[in-house]
Amino acid sequence: MIPGGGQPNMQQLLQQAQKMQQDLARAQEELANTEVDGQAGGGLVKATVTGAGELRGLVIDPKAVDPEDTETLADLVVAAVQAANENAQALQQQKLGPLAQGLGGGGIPGLPF
Repeated sequence: MIPGGGQPNMQQLLQQAQKMQQDLARAQEELANTEVDGQAGGGLVKATVTGAGELRGLVIDPKAVDPEDTETLADLVVAAVQAANENAQALQQQKLGPLAQGLGGGGIPGLPF
């Protein structure tokens, strides 16, 4: 029960929600500007993605290129991109996890987070 029988301070709740939304937007922008790497084949293929999961770069060592076996190269590329995306997801959890917990896990109805 709320002391005095009053309602929660809606202005204060809205200010908290706005701050959380700003913090979330700042964290998402930081993720979009942070690059993480993943590799496969002992480093023969390296992929770089943003913290938001956007592929930014792909480096393929010439030793990984066999014109007779493009399937292995394709597998290495997929594995490197997946590894980079896993690293991006870990970074997202690190950056956004505390913010989601601050929202009570389920967010606030009507707000885009």
